[in-house]
Amino acid sequence: MSTDGYDPRLGTPVGATPGGLGKRAGARFIDWIVAGVVGAILFWILNKFGTPEWLSILPGAGFAFLYFIGFEVTTGATPGKKLLGLQVEGAGGAAKPGLKESAFRNSYMLLNLIPCIGGVLWFFAALGIAVTISSSPTKQGWHDRFADGTRVVEDQ
Repeated sequence: MSTDGYDPRLGTPVGATPGGLGKRAGARFIDWIVAGVVGAILFWILNKFGTPEWLSILPGAGFAFLYFIGFEVTTGATPGKKLLGLQVEGAGGAAKPGLKESAFRNSYMLLNLIPCIGGVLWFFAALGIAVTISSSPTKQGWHDRFADGTRVVEDQ
């Protein structure tokens, strides 16, 4: 352990407990419910105006992406993460991720926008996240590493 408050073996702040896969999945599920309700309302409204289904889904999917970014950048946690006692740290242990970090971290969600195969691609990306979180001593998924080393930790 170094004197700057970081454990060089794990690259983690001393005393910060990485958020485990179960809690993270639970928080994501809560957030998907909230974002999904808003997305469904947008989809319903657009369909009422005769918008084609393939186009009606875009605002809802975009909202989910913006939901995660907005909460992470402004508060460091989505409502689901807050409810389950988790916090997203930015690169280098910053209190919260910046806009670019959060956008990179959540970019896999945009796979859902690809017609026909987007859902399948998203599923494999999410599966890869689960596998990399489980196998990492810092509980970082590939999406955290892609975002310059963001981390989800237990709220202190």
